[in-house]
Amino acid sequence: MFFKAADSLTEQIAQHLANKIITGKLKSRERIQELKIAHELDVSRGSVREALLLLQRRHLIDILPRRGAMVSDLTEHKIRCLYAMVENLYTMLAVELAGKWKELHQLKPFEVYLERLKNLAREGNVEEFVKCSFVVIDLANNIVKNPYLAQILNNLQPAIHRTYHLALSRREEELEQSLNFFNQILIAIMQRDLTRIEQLVREYAHSNRDLILAIMSDEHCASEVTPA
Repeated sequence: MFFKAADSLTEQIAQHLANKIITGKLKSRERIQELKIAHELDVSRGSVREALLLLQRRHLIDILPRRGAMVSDLTEHKIRCLYAMVENLYTMLAVELAGKWKELHQLKPFEVYLERLKNLAREGNVEEFVKCSFVVIDLANNIVKNPYLAQILNNLQPAIHRTYHLALSRREEELEQSLNFFNQILIAIMQRDLTRIEQLVREYAHSNRDLILAIMSDEHCASEVTPA
């Protein structure tokens, strides 16, 4: 039997705020007021403060002296740094998975979730597609069993989730490209083709990075247009 402890109140508050940031309901540089959140959720300010510290460690907010908490800004530098990490960490995870699976039945859950991703892409369900994508990462971590890699990915996951959601929600045609990546990477893992794994992850990470930078550039230009 698999047992998962209920999330703590702090984690629930953090997840609530993280979802608002990831989906764009809380914008870059928008202030997060402890008292307002405490009243909205009927929780203590101390619990909100602890949740904000979690979100700071997960790179979704900044906590500044005398200014309090605000949603982290997405800058070109941050995006490039994040996707350099994505490329290296996802390559490591996929390579370790290719080396550690022993029986094909261990990869069956990936095929199940791949089918789920196909259905979600067909429906155009971006939010569930993104969530399901990260379940695939969890499945890989369960086989690889590298606690250090899993912890780093867990801490970076919300920031990656935020940019991934941005890309897919602005350009829904990216659903098919993401689906193709998952198909191809699973084949490469089954074949233990390390060169192909490195190539696929590199191309996918660079494609996502460049798309997000293009979206940010378009939105910046749009914001500078002055109505006649």
